[in-house]
Amino acid sequence: MSDEAGSSGRWKPKVNPWLIAATVALAAFMEVLDTSIANVALPHIAGDLGASTDQGTWVLTSYLVSNAIILPVGAWASSVIGRKNFFLLCITIFTAASFLCGIAPTLPILLISRVLQGVGGGGLQPMAQAIMADSFEEKKRGQAFALYGLVAVLAPSLGQTIGGWITDNYSWRWIFYINLPVGILAFFLVSRLVQDPPWIKADRANLRKLDYIGLGLLTVAMGGMQVMLDKGEENDWFASTFIRIFCFLFVAGMAGLIWWQWRAKNPIMNLRLFKYKNFAICCFLMILVGGVLNAATVLEPQFLQQLMGYTATRAGEALGGLALLVVMPLAGIATGRFPARNMAAFGFVCFAGAFYYTSTHFTLTMTFGFASWLRILQMFAIPFAFIAITTAAYVGLPKEASNQVSGIINFVRNVGGSIFIAVTGAIVTNRSLFHQARLQESMQPGNPAFVNRVNALTSYFGGSGKGPDPASWRELQFTSNSISRLLRRLIRTSTVCSVGWQWAWWCALSF
Repeated sequence: MSDEAGSSGRWKPKVNPWLIAATVALAAFMEVLDTSIANVALPHIAGDLGASTDQGTWVLTSYLVSNAIILPVGAWASSVIGRKNFFLLCITIFTAASFLCGIAPTLPILLISRVLQGVGGGGLQPMAQAIMADSFEEKKRGQAFALYGLVAVLAPSLGQTIGGWITDNYSWRWIFYINLPVGILAFFLVSRLVQDPPWIKADRANLRKLDYIGLGLLTVAMGGMQVMLDKGEENDWFASTFIRIFCFLFVAGMAGLIWWQWRAKNPIMNLRLFKYKNFAICCFLMILVGGVLNAATVLEPQFLQQLMGYTATRAGEALGGLALLVVMPLAGIATGRFPARNMAAFGFVCFAGAFYYTSTHFTLTMTFGFASWLRILQMFAIPFAFIAITTAAYVGLPKEASNQVSGIINFVRNVGGSIFIAVTGAIVTNRSLFHQARLQESMQPGNPAFVNRVNALTSYFGGSGKGPDPASWRELQFTSNSISRLLRRLIRTSTVCSVGWQWAWWCALSF
């Protein structure tokens, strides 16, 4: 396909840019969906492959680590084989690895396949975003990023619902098989519709220019961070030598990465972009957006399923965020008419109000309709913050840096999600222990209320009424454990809501 230029001399793709946006969004949706679709299937995967629950969590961790490492590599890979060819390569790797995941007979083979899947998926999000940025003129980028925002935000919400439905009705292997027709269709459409702009020129000589030291440091840092965050809670954090080792790897790797990237001639992550104040602020805000949204997406479905008895499909319907289908396009149009600064500030104010209201009304007595309404309030803020920040990140930067910008923006969003999920989990654990200790202080033989309750339980279960028999003590222990689990889950949901609204309010005030 030949390049075309508009009357202003700006390069324009030959194909309608909205067709290009829909095509690359399809591939990105497939990848983002896969980051959460396996969550609800972990018990089934572990049981089918003869692994423990703890071992099964590596199915998620292995994907996230490889995915995070590849995110910043897209700019270099595009300079070697071209952005379109790199995008096609990522689709091919991701689709083939999905098939290998589906047929995996053992857990080690599944983990290797997930690593390959993460490698392919790591290039899909940033390249899709960069292709959209270059295909649209600056005034219309907000509308294009509205479509990308639907992919980045709606897919994780749908992933758990789809994964639960497939696992319950078919087999966990089909959560990987469904990527095959989507991947084949995306490959065909990309090969026919997408083209590289003239400033992206493939040069095989750049193959020798890969920042191998930077890639190694990035691998150490991201691997250490992801394992530390994923396994920290179950290993009692820094009381565990295992966690301290990975914490050291993260800190040392990140410090070395920052030092090296400032000195390297061809850095894998162009940290010099952070000299642009606008870009640096956008990255920080994207960390917060990714963190709050991922933490809420992970914890709220657990609340509905474990405490309120919702099925995975029912919980997904309540938290599906279908309001985005209406608000996203409107926010995309508004971004072209109002300053991104004002749009982002408005988004964070909405975030603060929505999560504050949720933290005070997310209870066991709420109805399905009210739970859906709370989710609509949370989702309403996303388009304004997400689209404005993404659009503003490209302002003032050279067009040749679009691949680096998209890679770093997606990278920090994923890092923010990992951090917030781990932080809220740690707070939940600590507060659960605190409240459990308060309960145990009251469950003593010298407490009249405690003794009366035990005698009542004894009488109710057929005891003599003169004292607690073994059956009543077992019931008491069961009651204590149930209360502990209930407290843990209630604190978990209130924590992510309160942390979310406090961070959002602080960001809004900072504008």
